[in-house]
Amino acid sequence: MNHEGARGESGPAGREVVVPDLTGARLLAKNAALSLLGQGTPLLIALVAVPRLIRGLGLDRFGVLSLTWMLVGYFGLFDFGLSAAVTRLMSMKLLHRRDAEIPALFWTSCALLLALGIVGSLLSGALASVVVERVLKIPSALHPEVLASFYVLAASLPVVTGMAGLSGVLAAQQRFDLLNAVRLPMGALSFLAPLAVLPFSTSLVAIVGALVAVRFAAWMTLFLLCLRTLPALRHKIQFDRSLVRPLLGFGGWLTVSGVVGPFMVYLDRFLIGAMLSVASVSYYTTPYDLATRLLLLSSPVVAVLFPALAASHAVDRPRTSRLFERGLQVILIALFPFCLILVTLAREGLSLWIGADFARHSSRILELLAVGVFVNGLAQLAMVLAQAIGRPDLPARLHLLELPLYIGGVVWLIRSQGIDGAAIAWVARVMLDAAALFWIAHRLLGTGAGSRVSNPPIIVMALALLVLPMFIQPLMIRSIFLVIVLAAYGVFAWFAVGIPARQAIWARDRGAVVSAR
Repeated sequence: MNHEGARGESGPAGREVVVPDLTGARLLAKNAALSLLGQGTPLLIALVAVPRLIRGLGLDRFGVLSLTWMLVGYFGLFDFGLSAAVTRLMSMKLLHRRDAEIPALFWTSCALLLALGIVGSLLSGALASVVVERVLKIPSALHPEVLASFYVLAASLPVVTGMAGLSGVLAAQQRFDLLNAVRLPMGALSFLAPLAVLPFSTSLVAIVGALVAVRFAAWMTLFLLCLRTLPALRHKIQFDRSLVRPLLGFGGWLTVSGVVGPFMVYLDRFLIGAMLSVASVSYYTTPYDLATRLLLLSSPVVAVLFPALAASHAVDRPRTSRLFERGLQVILIALFPFCLILVTLAREGLSLWIGADFARHSSRILELLAVGVFVNGLAQLAMVLAQAIGRPDLPARLHLLELPLYIGGVVWLIRSQGIDGAAIAWVARVMLDAAALFWIAHRLLGTGAGSRVSNPPIIVMALALLVLPMFIQPLMIRSIFLVIVLAAYGVFAWFAVGIPARQAIWARDRGAVVSAR
């Protein structure tokens, strides 16, 4: 197997160890940029597609389509953490050149994911009628159409779980170039496919069918790419029972986070649909999707660092701390200005994008969620750190503790504050979650927690600057405030954080060689 940038070093016993440069700074930076491109392009398409879909489908059908997009993402929970377990185990095998063990890991994980996807598909299909007829407040005339579309969606679950596992295999190899060559068109077609169907039919069955066809094509492409990057997979198809326990064991706690975490993320929309109306779901999900799309600025860093943190922690723990700290720096620099722009110009932006009436219902939600996204983007790396170094139980236990508090809080706030209450509950939860996760990261690393970026006063100051525009009414004053803060931010990012110095450190660390023990 050829690893670009791999280098040799003599270990304690005098034997040469070949270490793939899976944690090199230039490789990580390139892959983060590719991931940003793969996730950012669909966002630009969504800015054009969403208003047209709302007008073409109406608020009720678009609300259901929003739930469909959400369910496609949430269906990933049925992989029971196996995709992340595969990424972690395979990155370690690649690091130690245990190539002969890779085919068994690949085919065993594929078989497990297929089985879990089929079980999840059957369960989802069985619950579809209950959700449509009793849980969501969907107009009775739409019940047959929505139920049929949910059945089509449930049938696609094995494809979704399979994609997660195949993506994990490419991520372990740091082949984000290939991974994002699939993600980019798939993300774009998530919006373009419904638009293509719209001139011929407004049926949700046809639209969901188009979305499922896109996912199937992406799954097939990812599978072929895995066979291309790991040729041994084509010649050695093997199911290894001994791998089931470590895969499910590591994935078990990830499953808790994978189920409970997204459940808390998506619960508010289901409660809005159940307690208010599916039209209200549209008023909430549109600003939610817009705000959380900013996480594409942090999620590429997190995704790229996951296999790098796992590999470095196995042989060079100080490097793990440096990678984590640099990741925080990049996320802070990337997220803050865009979150500030969303908070400051939420009303005007939504009015121009969709309309003044829509902005009247949704602008406050966008402001609140933009603040929460900033905090959540930083916290994601702390959670992934615990998972990468073999402690997925810690974030999982935290999510279990948060779950009953959040359920009670979001129900109460929706009843008292409407859809604004759902946004308030979400922001409060992510702030508490972030505080706990950073404490966990500090305990796990033991070092690196005193830097300027992860220093609490820096985070508090950034949050104060994000919240302040929510209390300024005149557009002129908000605009002046935005310009002043962005100018000050530019000075801080360049001098205080020291971008040139960080770039030099990343370049010096590139190709670092570690010894096997």
